[in-house]
Amino acid sequence: MTDALVHDLRAIVGATHVLTDADMRATYETDWLQQWRGDTPCVVRPQSAGEVAAVLRAVAAAGVAVVPQGGNTGLVGGSVPRGGAVLLSLQRLNSLGAVDAAAQQVTAGAGVTIESLQHHARAAGLDFAVDWGARATATVGGAVSTNAGGSRVGRFGTMRAQVMGLQAVFADGSVVTQLAGLPKETAGPHLPSLLVGSEGTLAVVTAARLRLVPWYRCAAAALVACDSLPDSVDLLAQLRRLPSLDAVELLMPEALSVACDFLRIEPPLDPTSAAAFVLVDCAAHTDPSDELLVVLADRRGVLATGPQRDVLFRIRDHVTIAIGALGTPLKLDVAVPVGQLDPLVQRVHDAVASAARAIIFGHLAEGNLHVNILGAGTDAPAIRERVLTAAVELGGTISAEHGIGVAKVDWLERQLGDAAYAALRAIKVALDPGNLLNPGVLFPSEPRPSRVARV
Repeated sequence: MTDALVHDLRAIVGATHVLTDADMRATYETDWLQQWRGDTPCVVRPQSAGEVAAVLRAVAAAGVAVVPQGGNTGLVGGSVPRGGAVLLSLQRLNSLGAVDAAAQQVTAGAGVTIESLQHHARAAGLDFAVDWGARATATVGGAVSTNAGGSRVGRFGTMRAQVMGLQAVFADGSVVTQLAGLPKETAGPHLPSLLVGSEGTLAVVTAARLRLVPWYRCAAAALVACDSLPDSVDLLAQLRRLPSLDAVELLMPEALSVACDFLRIEPPLDPTSAAAFVLVDCAAHTDPSDELLVVLADRRGVLATGPQRDVLFRIRDHVTIAIGALGTPLKLDVAVPVGQLDPLVQRVHDAVASAARAIIFGHLAEGNLHVNILGAGTDAPAIRERVLTAAVELGGTISAEHGIGVAKVDWLERQLGDAAYAALRAIKVALDPGNLLNPGVLFPSEPRPSRVARV
């Protein structure tokens, strides 16, 4: 990093948007849960695709790498700077186009938050489907780059299903703009689909054309006690018959307990009274309470609408934060076929040392578990090995929605197989021959950000 490059970057984006002071860089150098920490000589904050392109040309000429960052809500270290790379913050790319009601689409800048996008769509009588607890901070660009999921995947799919087109900048500063949003288009391979989930390693996403869905104003939720994980899977099969089914979440007893303790509220159901708790959400144009009650007639639980429903989802949204308040956990985001959830959880508990504490929750409808291990200490590598191995052997995946980042680069080839992994590496080399875009993410590259150790 040279003074000349800093001068060039300031000429591109303005002096106030090139941050070199250590205190001003600090929030960009650590992730939101303070699990990963890196370093950058400067933070650059462009406001347009043109400025992003000029920045990438400048850093490429200097041979300096770039780490793109959106809302910095990732959990696998993928947006934390490393090795002297420039931190490219995309938060100023926050333009929102008018909602196209006829096409049910909208174009959003990479820096638009998911919550802002939802409000914008709802003002036009529609909705944006992808949703999770970090909605107020997480951005469109980050969601595209990681193929984010959240709680409504069973009904609407992941971020990939919402992306109708993209604008992106390649490592050499060339810009591709495919934002027409055509529902039918067979002119060769679909480049936007390739970039979704590429975690900033192939191009920097600057805008997305996104599908919108109906806005269901009537909702009803229930928290249901289950005797076992197989019992919760049986319940899921019954719930899938509901046309209004919007989300099916899983809270293991300890997850329910820590979230309620953190929020200082009384749990809706006694966490010790069941082996698992299922949080069901139904949404429709008319009140779905009655159809939900029919399925839950023989079940023990609580039905909630209005403010009471909000409380249930406030609990769910705060599980990650509540766990983080207890210490820095070993976080593993895995998924298996739903029929394999019970064997997976058994193998998690078998892997955890007696001094450690496992807190598990996730998305039941997709077989996606967020495994959090507190107090893993020096056993963390062995626990990670056993849990990720279990996920693969049970027909699942080492990453369901958090991405690979730098945390799981050593596992990607094992997950994909030799041929698929080699194909992805070939694409990376073709599009970024200098390995300047987010080096160390998806594929091994040193140095990496450090994982923060906390008791």
